[in-house]
Amino acid sequence: MRIALVRRGYSATGGAEAYLRRLANGLVQAGLEVVFYASTDWPKSAWDYGEIRRIAAKSPLAFAQELQSMKQKVDCLFSLERILECDVYRAGDGVHKVWLQRRKQFEFPLRYWFRHFLNSKHRQILELEHRMFHPDHTGIIVANSQMVRQEILAHYQFPKERIVLIPNGFEAEMPAQNDRMRIRRQYGFSAEETIVLFTGTGWERKGLRFAVNAVNALRGRAKLLVAGRGPSKAYLSPHVTFAGPVSQMTPLYAAADIFILPTLYDPFSNACLEALSAGLPIITTEANGFSELLEKDERFGNKVPVGHEESLVQALRHWLPSHARDNTRQARLDMAKKFSMKENVRKTLDAIQLSLEIRNKPPTN
Repeated sequence: MRIALVRRGYSATGGAEAYLRRLANGLVQAGLEVVFYASTDWPKSAWDYGEIRRIAAKSPLAFAQELQSMKQKVDCLFSLERILECDVYRAGDGVHKVWLQRRKQFEFPLRYWFRHFLNSKHRQILELEHRMFHPDHTGIIVANSQMVRQEILAHYQFPKERIVLIPNGFEAEMPAQNDRMRIRRQYGFSAEETIVLFTGTGWERKGLRFAVNAVNALRGRAKLLVAGRGPSKAYLSPHVTFAGPVSQMTPLYAAADIFILPTLYDPFSNACLEALSAGLPIITTEANGFSELLEKDERFGNKVPVGHEESLVQALRHWLPSHARDNTRQARLDMAKKFSMKENVRKTLDAIQLSLEIRNKPPTN
């Protein structure tokens, strides 16, 4: 089977990019031939899974239109991007309409007006999203959390039986024996300090300001280590250290004690899954699809309301004692093992097969 994968944009530290590479590797291992349609910023060195075809268009709509004109004959068009039509759409970016509504609650009215009435990017994304969530243009939608599945059903008319739930997959890497102290020394932390880790790009959406305020409220009882690219000058604090973009996160997870992601919107955070695989307790918000795990067992971490800093502070205080983390670590490691990439690929292949059955089904009169 020949399958086309689609993704616009690239970040060396992005969770979506890391997942796409894991998925492509799994599909190749399963015997599929993969061709990848990507924007020009995706480096060839970051793709080892078959042919890569470049799309130079910059805007979301232009990218979708150029893809439509150049796509080759394939058995399945599997998109991780909002485009014009496909067999399978993995809605890993969630529902843009919901994200815009959520962000409106936390931004100045003038900025909201500029973003929605002068910036065409969001109008284009909404237009493409409307097409993707229409059954005439998409065969199967893959949602990576129940949160996203329910948002699609609430805002768009798409058959619920054609929305497949497939959580993200991840294979944990074992850190080197000396990673914990090596990274702590590198950033000036002692062996005794409690380190709270935050990682990601798009710090506004990821809620970094809430994480900084919560750690500051602990008055030195913990330090925040921030990995990723962003405007660090806007978040300066004596309790915060900025690592910059980090391509290999395993050593940082080994150095940390707690993971925090007070996101305004995240369909299912890859970073939370990676941190769970490292045994860290997770503090995140109800606007993160990953938080569905935290409802099952309090040993995994804490789900807090969006923008509620006092809840973040209380959650951090709970995990400050080392015994609270040590006594529950194995439960987190065991849960993380259930999100294997092998299982993710198996379910994805099932979704691909289902999409082909839908496409080949004779029309009803």
